[in-house]
Amino acid sequence: MTTGMTPTPPGPDALGTAPTAGRGILRTTVVGTALFTVSGLGAIVWQDSLTSLYVAISLLEFFVGMAVFALAFLRAIDRSRTESIGIGGLFFASGSAPKRVQAILMISLTVQVAVSILVASLHLYTALAFGVLAPMWALGFTGLWVAAYGWFPERAPEPTLAARREAARRTHKQSAPKKSADDAE
Repeated sequence: MTTGMTPTPPGPDALGTAPTAGRGILRTTVVGTALFTVSGLGAIVWQDSLTSLYVAISLLEFFVGMAVFALAFLRAIDRSRTESIGIGGLFFASGSAPKRVQAILMISLTVQVAVSILVASLHLYTALAFGVLAPMWALGFTGLWVAAYGWFPERAPEPTLAARREAARRTHKQSAPKKSADDAE
């Protein structure tokens, strides 16, 4: 596909990213989400006995998610030298991952957010509120998958200093007021 003179590379689905690419990241995201969901739903019913477990899982997923988020961000910074990376594409897999992968990652994030809000809202002013930190797990692993395997368009080359000066000169020349024949006298 081309637009004008510059060829546009195909999107992530057209490239056929292997479904096994990053399988470990996808599996870790889903297992973490399932563990968080089961412990959260259990904590709703058996608050006294499962609060500590739910809080521990929530904090573990938060801190691991933060570390993975940072790794994903650093990897994205490295890739941004040659590719044009956006935050929506990096942390929400928007247009940068195959639809199947994006669905897995976004469903995990949505489930974690929904479960954390449900648990916290049913037991107000308790330690179960720590659950709202856990979605960093899914957000971090989404960023990691996309930073490692996602697709982004190539960055347009930066204009040279001479080209920037010439463009500024043309802009200045065009914006300068024109002298009329009456002003010339």
